[in-house]
Amino acid sequence: MASRKRSRNKPPSMKDVARAAGVSQTTVSFVVNQVADAGIPAETQERVWEAIRELGYRPNAIARGLRNRRTHTIGFISDEIATTPFAGQIIQGAQDTAWQFERLILLVNTGANKQMEQAAVEMMLERQVDGIIYATMYHRQVTPPEGLREVPAVLLDCYVADGSFPSVVPDEVNAGRVATEYLIARGHTRIAHISNVDPIPATHGRLEGYKSALADHGIPFDVSLVRAEVSDVPGGYRAGLALLQRSDRPTAIFCFNDRMAMGVYQAAAELGIAIPQELALVGFDNQEGIAARLRPPLTTLALPHYEMGQWAVNHLLALIEQPDTFANQPPIQHTITCPLIERASV
Repeated sequence: MASRKRSRNKPPSMKDVARAAGVSQTTVSFVVNQVADAGIPAETQERVWEAIRELGYRPNAIARGLRNRRTHTIGFISDEIATTPFAGQIIQGAQDTAWQFERLILLVNTGANKQMEQAAVEMMLERQVDGIIYATMYHRQVTPPEGLREVPAVLLDCYVADGSFPSVVPDEVNAGRVATEYLIARGHTRIAHISNVDPIPATHGRLEGYKSALADHGIPFDVSLVRAEVSDVPGGYRAGLALLQRSDRPTAIFCFNDRMAMGVYQAAAELGIAIPQELALVGFDNQEGIAARLRPPLTTLALPHYEMGQWAVNHLLALIEQPDTFANQPPIQHTITCPLIERASV
């Protein structure tokens, strides 16, 4: 009865566990913290764990972390990912992997506010996180807060120009090549590319991959078949009209993203051009709510959001647990392949 009253009013202490197991508090501490060379017999350890289970004792994780110089917590700072379903799989991949290794993620979404970003880093350092993942909603170059250099850190979907942080990003060049080769393999040689006006890595990489695939198959690059527009539905519509109203119009188009491809669908419908019978289309992003719901459904490349989240946590844990392994190596700049999702638009 007394034990029930204590559990309601006051959580059981290490002293209570020691009394129930008939051992010292030091022994309980060694068992809870799994001190390998403490020399505690297996039978005694089991008695301690039994007392812990019966009493419902919960060790102070923060105090344990400070003693072990580990809090088993990973900081995760993002600009807009947490409020964007499109990129939410980044967080899911990171969280699933962290949980697999019994780590918690402390997430702060800054809304791209630099002051909030700096404050988030400071707060995480004060809370003794074991490391930090710094993530962005789209692949770009960044200048992360200086405090990020005080702990192991990994950049996710972004990078620094001097390569001083390890990073993981999508393989934009290979993705552009895969999209274009997919169209070539289906007999298309007059392939247009609708690009983005913003000078970001995805813009340059996907165009480079497109040109590389054409060259590899002996198809001359025609600059007039590349149209740069704002990367939204109206931008895709404008570029689509310009390309499809030509007398020598392309038979296939590789679009910078699914929203632009949606605009091309509108332009093609307006001009009476059937997809895929008269025009093949490949998008990019596999954006939820667009690619699979267009009619016909859109063939596209998926950004490896989940896989990037997984890699970031795995590499961060390696940096935390095996610092000597990476001490004399340049930080890894890792790329992940974008898978092709085949549907009915080609």
